[in-house]
Amino acid sequence: MTGTWPSADTPPPSDTQRVRLWLRMLRATRRVESDLRERLRDAHDTTLPRFDVLAALHREPDGMRMTELSKRLMVSNGNVTGLVDRLAADGLVARAAIEGDRRATRVHLTDAGRATFEAQAPTHREWIDEIFEDLSTDEVAVMIAALEKLLHDKESR
Repeated sequence: MTGTWPSADTPPPSDTQRVRLWLRMLRATRRVESDLRERLRDAHDTTLPRFDVLAALHREPDGMRMTELSKRLMVSNGNVTGLVDRLAADGLVARAAIEGDRRATRVHLTDAGRATFEAQAPTHREWIDEIFEDLSTDEVAVMIAALEKLLHDKESR
C-alpha cells in the first residue's frame, strides 16, 4: 500500500479484484479472530464472544437493552440471551426490567464484570498491536478510511 488513493485516471478494480479483496478481508478477519480466541482462552480462560459482550457493556455505563446489544454485536437475540445468561450466572452482568416495557430488559456490568473486563482489556489491546504491527501508521489509516467508506456507502442505501 502506498498510503494514497488512486487518481481519477486509474481504472476501477475488476470484478476479479473485488472478489479477491473480499476473500482477503474474510481470511484476515478469520485469522485475527482465531488468534484472539486462542489468546483469550489461554490468558484469561474466556471466549471472544464473552469478551465482546463485556466490552460493549463497558462502553455503556447505564447498560443496554438486549436488542441493542444484539445489534451492536451483530448476532441474533438468541445468541446474546445465551451469553448474557452465562455471564449473569458468573456474576459479571445483571439484568433489570425496563419500566413500561414488560418484554424488554436492560443488561449492565456488575462491579465484578467491570473489573474482569478492565483486567482483560490491556492485554487484548497489546495483542491487537502485535497482530497489526507489520502495518505502518499510514497503511492502517488508508485501510480504516477504505473500510469506513465501504461501510458508509452500504449503510446509507
